Amino acid sequence: MTEANPTVVPALAATSNVTQPLQPTSEDRSSQPAAAAQPTDSTTTTTTTSSSSSSSPATPDALTATNPGVMESKSESSASRSSVDEAERETDHPRSTSAATADQLPKVDEKSSSSSSSSSLHPTQASTAAAPNPSSQVAIKMEKDAESFSSDSGRSSSSTSSKPRKRRGANKDGESAPVNKVGLKELFRFATKWDHFFNFCGIIAASAAGAAQPLMTIVFGNLTTAFLKFSSAVGEAPDVVADARSTLRSTVNKDALLLVYIGIAMLAATYIYMAAWVYTGEEITRRIREAYLQAILRQDIAYFDILGAGEVTTRIQTDIQLIQEGISDKIPMSVMFIATFVTGFIVAYVRSWKLALAMTSIIPCIIIAGIVMNMFVARLQQAELNHISKAATIAEEGLATVRTAKAFGIEHKLVELYNEPNKEATTKGVSKAIVSGAGLGVFFFVIYSGYALAFYFGSKLIASGEIPSGVVMNVIFSILIGAFSMAMMAPNMQALSYALGAGGKIFETIDRVPPIDSSDPSGLKPETCIGEITVRNVDFTYPARPEVQILKDYSLDIPAGKVTALVGASGSGKSTIVSLVERFYDPDAGSIGIDGNNIKDLNLKWLRTKIGLVSQEPTLFATSIRKNIEYGLINTEFEHASDDEKLKLVIDAAEKANAHGFISLLPEGYDTLVGERGFLLSGGQKQRLAIARAIIKNPKILLLDEATSALDTQSEAVVQDALERASQGRTTITIAHRLSTIKSADNIVVMGKGIIIEQGKHDELLERGGAYASLVNSQKIRANTASTNIYDDLDEQLQQQQQQQQEGKATDGEDRKKQIRAEAKAEMPAGLERAGSRLSLASAILRRKQEDKEAQGGGEEDEKVYNIFYLLYRLAMVNREYIVSLYLPGFIAAACSGAVYPAFSILFGRALQNFSRCSQPLGETCPEPLNSIMKHEANLNALYFFIIAILATACVGIQTHTLMLASTILMERLRRLSLAAYFRADVAYFDEDGHSSGSLTNSLADNAQKINGLVGVTLGTIIQSISTLVVGAIIALAYGWKLALVVIACMPLTLSAGFVRLKLVVLKDAKIKKAHEGSAQRACEAASAIRTVASLTREENCLAIYKEELKGPGKITRNTAFYGNFLYALSQALSFWVIALGFWYGSGLLADGTYSSGQFFTIFTAVVFGSLQAGNVFNFVPDISNAKTAASDIVRLLDMRPEIDSESDEGKPMETCQGHVKLESVHFRYPTRPSVRVLRGLDIDIRPGTYCALVGGSGCGKSTTIQLIERFYDPVAGKVTIDGQDISQLNLSSMRRHIALVSQEPTLYDGTIGFNLALGAFEDSDKVTLEQMREAASQANILDFIESLPDKFDTQVGGKGTQLSGGQKQRIAIARALIRNPKILLLDEATSALDSDSESVVQAALDKASKGRTTIAIAHRLSTISRADRIFCLKDGVVAEAGDHKSLMALGGIYADLVAMQELQKEE
Repeated sequence: MTEANPTVVPALAATSNVTQPLQPTSEDRSSQPAAAAQPTDSTTTTTTTSSSSSSSPATPDALTATNPGVMESKSESSASRSSVDEAERETDHPRSTSAATADQLPKVDEKSSSSSSSSSLHPTQASTAAAPNPSSQVAIKMEKDAESFSSDSGRSSSSTSSKPRKRRGANKDGESAPVNKVGLKELFRFATKWDHFFNFCGIIAASAAGAAQPLMTIVFGNLTTAFLKFSSAVGEAPDVVADARSTLRSTVNKDALLLVYIGIAMLAATYIYMAAWVYTGEEITRRIREAYLQAILRQDIAYFDILGAGEVTTRIQTDIQLIQEGISDKIPMSVMFIATFVTGFIVAYVRSWKLALAMTSIIPCIIIAGIVMNMFVARLQQAELNHISKAATIAEEGLATVRTAKAFGIEHKLVELYNEPNKEATTKGVSKAIVSGAGLGVFFFVIYSGYALAFYFGSKLIASGEIPSGVVMNVIFSILIGAFSMAMMAPNMQALSYALGAGGKIFETIDRVPPIDSSDPSGLKPETCIGEITVRNVDFTYPARPEVQILKDYSLDIPAGKVTALVGASGSGKSTIVSLVERFYDPDAGSIGIDGNNIKDLNLKWLRTKIGLVSQEPTLFATSIRKNIEYGLINTEFEHASDDEKLKLVIDAAEKANAHGFISLLPEGYDTLVGERGFLLSGGQKQRLAIARAIIKNPKILLLDEATSALDTQSEAVVQDALERASQGRTTITIAHRLSTIKSADNIVVMGKGIIIEQGKHDELLERGGAYASLVNSQKIRANTASTNIYDDLDEQLQQQQQQQQEGKATDGEDRKKQIRAEAKAEMPAGLERAGSRLSLASAILRRKQEDKEAQGGGEEDEKVYNIFYLLYRLAMVNREYIVSLYLPGFIAAACSGAVYPAFSILFGRALQNFSRCSQPLGETCPEPLNSIMKHEANLNALYFFIIAILATACVGIQTHTLMLASTILMERLRRLSLAAYFRADVAYFDEDGHSSGSLTNSLADNAQKINGLVGVTLGTIIQSISTLVVGAIIALAYGWKLALVVIACMPLTLSAGFVRLKLVVLKDAKIKKAHEGSAQRACEAASAIRTVASLTREENCLAIYKEELKGPGKITRNTAFYGNFLYALSQALSFWVIALGFWYGSGLLADGTYSSGQFFTIFTAVVFGSLQAGNVFNFVPDISNAKTAASDIVRLLDMRPEIDSESDEGKPMETCQGHVKLESVHFRYPTRPSVRVLRGLDIDIRPGTYCALVGGSGCGKSTTIQLIERFYDPVAGKVTIDGQDISQLNLSSMRRHIALVSQEPTLYDGTIGFNLALGAFEDSDKVTLEQMREAASQANILDFIESLPDKFDTQVGGKGTQLSGGQKQRIAIARALIRNPKILLLDEATSALDSDSESVVQAALDKASKGRTTIAIAHRLSTISRADRIFCLKDGVVAEAGDHKSLMALGGIYADLVAMQELQKEE
């Protein structure tokens, strides 16, 4: 089809670009924030199959068909997140080392190499775009290829080669042997005989479809010859003309019908190969998905220490998706392109070997030009991405610690830091624009000059009678279509290469038989289980860390029905014992027995059904509470009981676990969905459900691995009571850091470095005064002996009120337990108020605010929808100084590039009209003077072609350079402005879903890159396509309106080919991938909770749920295969039929003498081939749609006005500060959780210069109070004052100058110690002197440490302070807080994350730092705040008790209870 117009061909070819290689998805990237932020091609280019695609008829969109698929990648940071798995707790757990480096896909390496090689081909494709449009499409294409090359290689280095983890079976360097690609046959190992039959039929059909295009060029050439012969007969005798007219009509009727038949054959063949392969591709990959998950779930836990759950998600979502894309329509399309190539060259060389040889000579030039340009662009792209990654790391650090940034007022400093690498990226982008402009110019010059050569040499062959005139067109199109079909094959081959690479790891896993196989049915299943456990001479190292010995010749007897507690430092091997009893691992030496049987001889499922496991991080599944508890019944005698029986068991277990109370208060009761990983419940509630699930099957053995360590004191009491009830009559192994929870154990085993140090009962061990006694002493609470009590006047009133509340409060142990159970029953689930309660004050105020907002014209929920023109205007304003210098020349050049195609059509008409002079029979030389006239005219035409080639080259070069340069500068500015806007946003903004630091960092680069997909080269291409259509239509109408109107009327049909291709081919893979997200989530949930799944023996249940989830996506794919592909096949055939119509109707006008053949060819090529080429602009629709979404996000972000604006100059400046803090009747709810009442009328008065502490259960409002004092939020009602002034009336930055914050997680930024300390100064941090730093460091107990370092204050701390220990980081954070000499010091659990040794050093620093300033501290460990001047005990959002330690202990209220819970020995 393309034959029609040489130009077309390129256009056609261009189409090929459409197919754009599949880019590896962002999951691989997400393993690090920096990478996440890279605008890797997959995220950005998404579906842009942009290459110059003027699908000229010849390549009816078959070529384009290629386009199958671009993967839309999500920056799901699940890989990085979930690799830190549920059970990472102690250093004796290997996960900490291994998870981080989950090994990445072997495919990555391939990707980088294959994309680089294929990139060299793409240019060719591009070239075919010779038509004007193509030019920019090619530019985009190349840019994208370069991106895919660079980001892939970047990725492969970061993922594959990141520190190899040691593992068993690794080579001596600790690297596992690389996984080889699988063979093509292996990819189809799950195919049935029918699948193979359908695929075979598809291959035959694809070969036929491929041959259709070159065969069409023969028909096209014959029609051209018939038209030109008739033209040469015009002017002869009337009978000669009449003869010629009837010959023309019969030839045209015959050949036009042939075109119609070829179109029908094309439709049938395309439908058969697309439907067959898309259908079998889905069926085969469905079986692979099921087999892979089944294989994953049977693996031993050691496998997951190395793998990490994130990798499972990546494999299921990305790798198997790559296999599906590789084995669906890519293989038949590749066959089709090979058929096109072979047939095209055969036709060309058969029709005229001389002309074919001359045309073939330009192909190497095209390839060399493409390779050289790609090489430079890829290098620059890689450098640009590296700078963007560096910037992303800085942005992620800042956004992850936004509260610290706001508290210290360093937002501008962080934006400046970010902007340094951001600007570096732009300098590389500028170089890339220059190289791309020059490279594409050369590239198109070679292609357009090829036309000049063809018409020049063709005229000589026609003159000598060697070939008829139509053969010139035939050969030009056959060669170009053949050559470009090979270029278009590259992306399909790349997709196949990715599939083979991805298959390596997938099939390796499917074939792996684990040493501990949960699916193995063999093994003993004793009738009864007593629960006596013996550990004999066990040696153990974790497979992921074979060099670290965990247990050494360890022996222990655990009697049946008794509670055995394991205590000891982190890494002593406590959790390891639990893992060995569950048989998550096998010991290296020695044995573990249950009731005298070695557990290796027992059936694994039987063993695990006899054991109940409750771990530190309770894992719930995304289903209802009832289902979660019922999972405990799998593989027990109750598994198939009736629903009523099961419900009875569930309720019974919940009651024993102290969970029935809060469950029954939920509106849906036991049918309430708990959300992903149970996030809708509090920690204590989740833990109690996990206990209920562990005991519902009535296990003989109960393993409690730090089951209360993550809970606050109040929740801990309720959970601890549930655990004590659960362990009655069962063999129980319990591990606890808080010794108060295990003092009633039958045997306490103190462990250290893998051996038993001592064992015995609590009192015996205390008497011995050994290791256990010293552990107890370190956790003992010391009372404040030297408190300056300036609150005495208030104490008496409060104590009287509290005394009355306490009367009648239970004191003895049994009554206390009853009380705990009663409290658990009455506990309100988070976020749910009792039905029928009156509106609280805060609710009423919030409702009023909402009504006011609605009255002013709707809530914020209705996000404003911007139209594309407004967004372009806003983006232009960001780059306003470049409108005249860059955008204007770029747009003019694009319009001129678009006009090249219609200009060529005029030359086509002239050249072919000229050829008609020599329509003598073959073998006869053209008679003079026609011969000389024709040659002279042909030489002139060739010269004109050459001149247009030079002009087009200049236009393409200018267009590419100016628009790429403008978009590079725009991206740099948008990234900077977006980051500044994020830092300016309210803290509440970061609490919302989807606003995590990772996703915001990703959107920084991602949104800018997506906008680049609209305002850069793409915008030039769109202008070019519009110019091609408009100028083409004008030229056609000027040359002959009758034919012009008919072919213009067909424009929608030729344009539709591009649109249908977009919907059904380009977007198909993205749609299928999206449909599989739900099922991938299920698989990921199972893999990330593999210990829980294994302990519940839930493997088969997980697989059944997953199979059910796969039915939905399967249906979508089948619909695409059988219904959608018919439309696609139809669109491929349309261009044949439009060409047939044009020739048929044109022949009538030619025969009547209305038009000359030159007019016909000019009109025909200007409109038909122009619109086919312009139709490829639809390839950019995904880009435009992504860019519109991204631009809307950025405009919304830049227009966002925070309610608490740290940049605002409004408010009264606070020059001096005494430090008198007061909260008066403060009501507060978090904006993201308006139904949860946090503070309910809180009154606190903190005098200047005192040390006050806030204590209470989790959720009582302690951290909220600190955040309100910093004014991260405003109260819903009431007010916060400092020195009597309402802080909402003060200038925010001047107020924060007097406050310093030290939080639980110390946040240091990548830089030197000195740089981090200087950030604490409110004025310009560059002005901080060394003396000031030394003084602050001295106050924070860290000066000696800093001075001992070789580089002292110039020592690098690493990203997030990774080069320092927790205690060192925390002390530097304290020094940073002190450098501004604040009047108010806020300590939010500043020592809770530290071990005992570090804690005492940091605590000493805090005691020193708090002298002479108002200090407000929060601590879970009451020993750290017992010396405070005043302790405020919060409950339910109000102060329940206040006083110093001594008076509150005397009161015997809530505080005394909290102390008692943490106290191991009664106060003397």
